[in-house]
Amino acid sequence: MRHFFGLLLGVVVGAAVLLGGGWASQEAVRGAALNVDPAKDTRMLIAIGVMAVVGLLVGLVLVTRVSPLATFLPSMALLAWTVVYVLDVSRAASLAPTGTAVQQDLAEAGRGMLTLLSTGVYGLLGIALFVPVLMPSRWAGRPRDEEPEEYEETLGY
Repeated sequence: MRHFFGLLLGVVVGAAVLLGGGWASQEAVRGAALNVDPAKDTRMLIAIGVMAVVGLLVGLVLVTRVSPLATFLPSMALLAWTVVYVLDVSRAASLAPTGTAVQQDLAEAGRGMLTLLSTGVYGLLGIALFVPVLMPSRWAGRPRDEEPEEYEETLGY
């Protein structure tokens, strides 16, 4: 059951990194290009908040004792996309939702994904998320006491 919840958590982490991180990075690039003051622009404040939440989620998944599937799923997606980018840039770029048929915020997230992919951030994050999979203690469950301890009932006088 622990690995099933880890699988679900891995899907959530992957979506947060790809969509949330992509959108937030695109907003940060927009703000830097237009020299926007983050204190006066609510979209910039939301983007900084999304970056903080994604960073917190990734950090918690990396350091807590959850199933290694929670880090394995997003790491494989990020590393696979990075390998496709190295082998064929146009094919990797076609995997991001950047077309005119998608909603504007999703297209911005897609452009942010391409920025993070082309700068190598997804490769770096994929390797960092893969490291906990290699630790055997993450695969084993917590030790259980199968037999209850027997107490001697003696008088302490």
